[in-house]
Amino acid sequence: MMKIAVGMQLQEGAFGGGNQFGHALVKFLTSKNIKVGFDLKADDIDIILLTETRKWPKICSFDLIDVANYLMKKPDTLVVFRVNECDERKGYRLKLLDNLIIQGTRIADHVIFISSWLKKLFLSRNKHFEKKSSVIRNGGNAHTFNSEGYKRWNHKEPLAIITHHWGAHWFKGFDIYLKLDELIEKKYKGKIKFTFIGNIPENIKLKNTEIIPPKSGRDLAQEIKKHHVYLTGSINEPAGMHHIEGALCGLPLLYRNSGALPEYCEKYGISFEGLEDFEDALLKMFQEYDHWANQMHTYKNSTEAMCNQYYHVFVNLIRNKKHIINKRNLNVVKLYKYITFIKILAEMEKTREKFHSLLRLL
Repeated sequence: MMKIAVGMQLQEGAFGGGNQFGHALVKFLTSKNIKVGFDLKADDIDIILLTETRKWPKICSFDLIDVANYLMKKPDTLVVFRVNECDERKGYRLKLLDNLIIQGTRIADHVIFISSWLKKLFLSRNKHFEKKSSVIRNGGNAHTFNSEGYKRWNHKEPLAIITHHWGAHWFKGFDIYLKLDELIEKKYKGKIKFTFIGNIPENIKLKNTEIIPPKSGRDLAQEIKKHHVYLTGSINEPAGMHHIEGALCGLPLLYRNSGALPEYCEKYGISFEGLEDFEDALLKMFQEYDHWANQMHTYKNSTEAMCNQYYHVFVNLIRNKKHIINKRNLNVVKLYKYITFIKILAEMEKTREKFHSLLRLL
């Protein structure tokens, strides 16, 4: 029986896209008779799935340093690194997180990026992992998020637009959500209804928006289906789950031409660049809604498709294990130096995160 250690402390309820990925993958692997653990205590782990380079996030169960220490004791263990983050998504100029991720690719036997955009971003800085990497897009639970019960816009009632985010960072698209809120006040009262589900920064006031606390699972799906169009204004999004769930529920997409959103949303809605052309895209959706609504049944980014791809990566790695281990350029001395460097880099990143958290409180 294959044994895989997944570096996540899975949370119940609403807790962001990474948590949903973890729940879906663990359920799928278990159905394939694979034993799944969430720590590195066992001495017979076949594959380590690294999902986080930093130890302090609540969802992380082990980090880069833990994996490197394990390899010093058990050098014949395979490592897969799932990359779903970058400094660009928060607008950081000092690339501390990006550098941590690049270090993670050095000890990984295979690197999985959740979008082509994200892979190209890291390849532009370091190409050493190119031959051992792939792209597997995120997928939503089609059993929960589907168009059953979704009612199309009848062109008589207000156009109901919705978005949802767990994270409350400005780059989630709050400039666009504020803009839509303002447009409703000035021009579209009675014509557009806007709903935001999730967490909002304390300094942002949406006066013409219905704000609902975070939801997950069927409760979230049912709320999404009460609306007609799904909006995402996220900047430099590595992939995201929010727009996937909206699309699976049958809602045409209004999406920002930024990050990985185009590769996930193209052919399923209307794009915009930013504040300047957002209203134009909005008006275009009024005109083309029926066309896009007719396309949504072909949207296929599901958890089943995603998990199948991860499973095949794991199977192929096990099949070629001896060859992969022999080609590695790792030894105890290199790992020791690596761990020392990562500790310094991780502390710098932790200090930065604390600093930005304090700034948000001011």
